[in-house]
Amino acid sequence: MPLATSYPFLEVFWTMLIFFAFVVWLWILFIVIADIFRRSDTSAWVKVAWLVFIIVLPYLGVFVYLIAEHNGMTERSVEQQEAAKAQMDQYVSSVAAKADPAEAIAKAKALLDQGAITQAEFDTIKQKALATA
Repeated sequence: MPLATSYPFLEVFWTMLIFFAFVVWLWILFIVIADIFRRSDTSAWVKVAWLVFIIVLPYLGVFVYLIAEHNGMTERSVEQQEAAKAQMDQYVSSVAAKADPAEAIAKAKALLDQGAITQAEFDTIKQKALATA
């Protein structure tokens, strides 16, 4: 005897679809609000006007903003990502050990004297160390 439920599969699917659409809507809403606050090309009054429009007519306000400002949103997003990348590159270069050619050659000479590397390997290491100087 099959189990009879009051919540069939299609209703479960529909509920999941509605929940997913709501999560996507919240995501778009937060992206738009973040972009409004990130903008430096407009005055505070324009930002307030957009926020009021989004609060009073949420769906229409967000869709109008996405249509009207999609190029600006892309440019601001790219600028933010490039700034973050430049900051990360600067940090990495500031903490990365600077290669000292004399130190690399001294280490290679010690390995050569111990017999761990051959003369050809030593010459290769020496050339690479001098090339980076």
